[in-house]
Amino acid sequence: MIPRLLLSLLLCTVASRCLADLAQQKPLVATELGPESPHNSKQLHGKFLHITDFHLDPFYSQFSSTGDEDACHWGQGSAGIFGAEKTDCDSPTTLINATFQWINENLKDSIDFVVWTGDSARHDNDELIPRSEGQVIKLNEILVNKFVEVFGKDDNINDTDPTNDFTIPIVPNFGNNDILPHNIFDAGPNQWTEAFAHVWQKFIPEEQRHTFERGGWFFVEVIPDKLAVFSLNTLYFFNSNTAVDGCADESEPGYAHFEWLRIQLQFIRQRGMKAILSGHVPPARTESKRSWDETCWQKYTLWLQQYRDIIVGGLYGHMNIDHFMLQDNHQIDARVISGESKSARSRPSSAGFSIQKSAEYLTELRYGWSELPDKVGREDSKGSSGSRPRFNRDKKRRSKHDEYLEKIGGEWGERYSTTLVSPSVVPNYFPTMRVFEYNITGLEKLTSKAEMGSDDVENEQHRKSRGSKKHHSDKPKPPTKSQPPGPAYSVQPLSLLGYTQYFANLTEINAALASRRPSQHENFKYEVEYDTRTDKIYRLPDLTVRSYIDLATQIGDYKPKQEDVWLGAIEESQGDASAAKKKKKHQKKKGKKGPQSRKAINKFWFTFVNRAYVGAKDADEIRDQFGMGIED
Repeated sequence: MIPRLLLSLLLCTVASRCLADLAQQKPLVATELGPESPHNSKQLHGKFLHITDFHLDPFYSQFSSTGDEDACHWGQGSAGIFGAEKTDCDSPTTLINATFQWINENLKDSIDFVVWTGDSARHDNDELIPRSEGQVIKLNEILVNKFVEVFGKDDNINDTDPTNDFTIPIVPNFGNNDILPHNIFDAGPNQWTEAFAHVWQKFIPEEQRHTFERGGWFFVEVIPDKLAVFSLNTLYFFNSNTAVDGCADESEPGYAHFEWLRIQLQFIRQRGMKAILSGHVPPARTESKRSWDETCWQKYTLWLQQYRDIIVGGLYGHMNIDHFMLQDNHQIDARVISGESKSARSRPSSAGFSIQKSAEYLTELRYGWSELPDKVGREDSKGSSGSRPRFNRDKKRRSKHDEYLEKIGGEWGERYSTTLVSPSVVPNYFPTMRVFEYNITGLEKLTSKAEMGSDDVENEQHRKSRGSKKHHSDKPKPPTKSQPPGPAYSVQPLSLLGYTQYFANLTEINAALASRRPSQHENFKYEVEYDTRTDKIYRLPDLTVRSYIDLATQIGDYKPKQEDVWLGAIEESQGDASAAKKKKKHQKKKGKKGPQSRKAINKFWFTFVNRAYVGAKDADEIRDQFGMGIED
């Protein structure tokens, strides 16, 4: 094992080199999206990468103990070369390097931008090697340098333009472990907004630097005049951040954050653009898991509803499990938003998000989905979002299906909005990344320009705050009644069409390396876990809200149709026939019980749980733990 002092020196050396090598970011020029821009001949691919929770740990030691006290730093044990899968250990440098090498070789030339949702630094999980402010900053600098290695331009050595060194835009977020102490983030400006204004100086647009130093939030026009990705500072919404108190009071940074977001989204609307919201901590809200202060959740849900004509979707990380959420605008309470009715603050958990807690959380999600409006005419609503039956507003001529549509907010399901949570690179289960496909067809040149910059937004907020009441806030304006549904509801330019979920099976990779000892990267690869566009179980036609309402209804069905129940050997979710055969052969050798002796399980629920844990849980274990959900 490498001595700690040597590791620390190595970390400092690499980090200093990172600072010297930082490059500037240039947004993708695409005034004509059809598919090639005349400005720089950069072709749009209609894909982007979402990657999250690296948790780089330079003190990780191969073949050390994976126990909680050892944290893959000490002792002898099973810590693998590329990481200790299915443990609480953080990511070794080998995993980070191999991940970026794979991106370089397989994705670099086929994506348009990157959404990077935070938590790059290791956890504070070893009392013998406590984290420091300098270490947290250095670990983030190292990750920035990895992005430079893959996406930095090779032909700009003498280029003095500070926005011309990246081939595609990269949009980072603050994670709760990217600060010290973790979770605690004071109102800005503070040491962290100032430090990251430097670390991320090539990612943050010049005109937004001052705004970022005030609150740690910004946005990037990843496709100028077409699409903006917002980097939300969710630490101001986070229940575990005891330095702040919600989003209702004007004195709170969470309040200022939503005011900034409201004003910016209004300008995005005026310019005819669309927006993706991204952040680290997602708005989880079940009985046992409430990640955001309730006032912040309420405002977020209201903002999603009022700006549903321009918001494409919300992308988050933090929880390490693959899943989605539905926000219900029927649960919006104006008294909570205004601060007149102060909701109870859920207690922060110091124990983290264990497998046991995640199981409880997933079960609560399912129970909530079981109470979605009863679906009538399921067969009639299959197919693409654009071809679903229209909503008959004439009450005298309504069918049962029309009544169902009324309950979910019309034919597009506008009562709800969605949040997509990607699993992590850190191998609590297996390392992952996600590549989204979005619609780039039919987009034409937009000539309208923004009439205000970030400083003008700040001045407007200042003018509005003079003489205002304690809980005053301008309510976001909804779309006009004549406006068509937004990109999250109806497939149109910039709508999310699907995604491919990639994972690296460290169990197989580490075993192969341990037995043959080839070069470190010879066996490492990410492979497709599932693709929403070809998936045989979910069969999602697109990633619109209606598609997710339909899926959530199927997952939450405790009395599924017979064809939606698995009684025997679990089929592979992605339809891998050879893997299914292999599993049956293995079960026969082991003398496992026949199909009728096993617990039945809703196949959509099983697939949801299996994917939540990135396929790292044994199928029989999933059935034993989650297979009680079929009612006779």
